[in-house]
Amino acid sequence: MRVIDFFDKGVAIEPDRPFLIDDAERRTYGETQAMSHRIANAFRGAGIAPGTKVAVLSGNAARAFECVIGLLRAGCVWVPVNARNTLEDSVYALEHTDTEVLFYGRAFREAARQLAASCPRLAHAICIEEPDPPHPSLEALTRGLPDRSPEVRGSLDEVVTLFSSGGTTGSPKGVMMTHLAWMTWIAASQRLLWHDRAMHLVVAPMTHAAGGVTLMMSAMGATHVILPGFDPVRVMEAIEQHRITHLFLPPTAVYRLLAHPEVRRHDYSSLRYFNYASAPMALEKLKEAMEIFGPVMMTGFGQTELGPNTTFFSPEDHRRALESGDDRRLTSVGRPTLFARVEVMDEAGALLPAETPGEIVVRSTAVMKGYYKNPEETARASAHGWHHTGDIGFKDREGWVYLIDRKRDMLISGGFNLFPSEIEKAILAHPAVQDCAVVGVPDADWGEAVKAVVELKAGAAADAAELAAFCRARLAGYKVPKSFEFWPELPRSAAGKVLRRKVRERFWQGRSRPI
Repeated sequence: MRVIDFFDKGVAIEPDRPFLIDDAERRTYGETQAMSHRIANAFRGAGIAPGTKVAVLSGNAARAFECVIGLLRAGCVWVPVNARNTLEDSVYALEHTDTEVLFYGRAFREAARQLAASCPRLAHAICIEEPDPPHPSLEALTRGLPDRSPEVRGSLDEVVTLFSSGGTTGSPKGVMMTHLAWMTWIAASQRLLWHDRAMHLVVAPMTHAAGGVTLMMSAMGATHVILPGFDPVRVMEAIEQHRITHLFLPPTAVYRLLAHPEVRRHDYSSLRYFNYASAPMALEKLKEAMEIFGPVMMTGFGQTELGPNTTFFSPEDHRRALESGDDRRLTSVGRPTLFARVEVMDEAGALLPAETPGEIVVRSTAVMKGYYKNPEETARASAHGWHHTGDIGFKDREGWVYLIDRKRDMLISGGFNLFPSEIEKAILAHPAVQDCAVVGVPDADWGEAVKAVVELKAGAAADAAELAAFCRARLAGYKVPKSFEFWPELPRSAAGKVLRRKVRERFWQGRSRPI
């Protein structure tokens, strides 16, 4: 089966059910299916063949996601483009993936012109909302075309998406995901997250995991309520208004919700799955979230090269751990799911026993086919017959998986290997702290000295001495930051994650890190 076949299963459940709801319009499953067929017919008429790379450059919007469904119907490959990219980044993304077709939102008209001039392979550009000469609108492209198109067959190992991922080279890489990988993700989501008449709130960028989750949950006929971005009040109001059942937010966004004065004044009783995957969450804040939102918090381990839910830590698992007072278990990312083997490996390629930290490695039909036009990085990621995640962690004796940190973020100070996330969790327990990033900074004696860059909650106060004392009560002495800085706002990715790399760059300009 192809990815589009699973969307059609969602249509079959209830064609008139709303599929996409944003600030501008509502689109039913049946309406989107008809539009996807018209897009496929337009592509066929324009000579755009199955397998062609097609990019979508837009903020979160219903019509933009309809374009994704349409290009998949045509048998093309979806290339998401980060709406926050610089022009240089977008040119690289399109050129590196050999993209030939671009859908773009009206807010990106000037960017689209520059991309058309800078990308020789880009043969077609379509403005989603309105004509933008010489580029047609989506409506003009599809006007008068049939609501049914010839079926495009494909094999399970054909690539269907090319999402971007970072890597050791520093340049984004196109992650080749096949129909088989998507089938694995969809099957897992049906088993783990099924809910009749699910209402999914889309807040994170649809060019990232949020778009993938939207596609996966469409197989169960979910309605997707789309917000243009993260705003605490709008999220709280949307949960209440639309009776949201499923929600994903990265931990940093959850922290902002928890800190908002209105957070306890809304009704969250509809929630069933509040997913905070993408980074470890501070224990105290997780407990606060469970107290406010109910026994609905869940997480798992995944990445662009694996998809979501390689491991799964369910709301019921959270409830049991909280009731039993098992704080250690609450810091887990769950156990391996049905379609994945998860182990821990040392540098020589040997699998490690329980309770021994090493790199988390995975075998699964959900693993990527490889990096597009990058055999060296593909070989590095698949050494010893396992997919290497770049994450350091361990398994306990019952098979629960625990993340420690990204391998590349480890710092060495005075001969000790330190993981920033452990120190960050300690700092985040302070009631005045909104968020923080721990990095190594140049130091003549230590090689790297531990520095914490802290963002305080609005109206809150704390100083370096207070935070250092707070950390000393919770961490070994050599892990306590040597210095603290307070920034009004930390740099974040489009998905809302704090970018340690951007923080670190401020302190290493013109120097090379010792690791």
